[in-house]
Amino acid sequence: MTALLAGAAVAGLAPSAGAHPHVWATVRSEIVFGPDHKITGIRQAWTFDEFYTAMAVQGLDTDGDGVYSKEELEPLAKVNVESLQEFEYFTYVRLAGDETLLPLKAPVDYWIEYDNTVLTLHFTLPLETPLGPRPKEVLVDVYDPSFFVAFGFAEKAPVKIAGEAAPGCTAEVDKPDPESVETAKALTESFFSQLGPDSNYGSQFAQTVTVKCAAQ
Repeated sequence: MTALLAGAAVAGLAPSAGAHPHVWATVRSEIVFGPDHKITGIRQAWTFDEFYTAMAVQGLDTDGDGVYSKEELEPLAKVNVESLQEFEYFTYVRLAGDETLLPLKAPVDYWIEYDNTVLTLHFTLPLETPLGPRPKEVLVDVYDPSFFVAFGFAEKAPVKIAGEAAPGCTAEVDKPDPESVETAKALTESFFSQLGPDSNYGSQFAQTVTVKCAAQ
């Protein structure tokens, strides 16, 4: 598969004729803390654009009642999370000042909801080893290296803390760089077709969640 077709795996679609990106997803994340005040996982909610949604739901209303039930959407949720494994779930967790990515387990509690306009994929990524965000901050990026899918955090409530965080813990999202976004819009499909399979071009458009806890 070409890099573009590989990027399409998360969407379950062949790439369209337009330039990158081909799919847009609005991100809302929760940083999940356990009872010992350590981060145990990242809970994601990705809302896809209307164009992708319209194509993705075709044929899923198996009983023809005009309603897409959770059961009818379950196969789509399953193929999405299984395809995401190859791409590290487009979720990258690391400690501040360290480029080493922390390993994540396979998604749990995954499902899709449909509000008759857009699809939202929900899933939780457990950390292989629970992590305390002290003394170093914990950074979480969500992006597609190929920029086939354009991820952007929601303007309202983009990130929350869930579970039993210690007092003074916060999670904030960096604002996107407007200049980089405008630059990306001007790039042609031929530019992306020349990128190698290991290209990490999409990382420059990533918005970073910074989790930090005040010293006690």
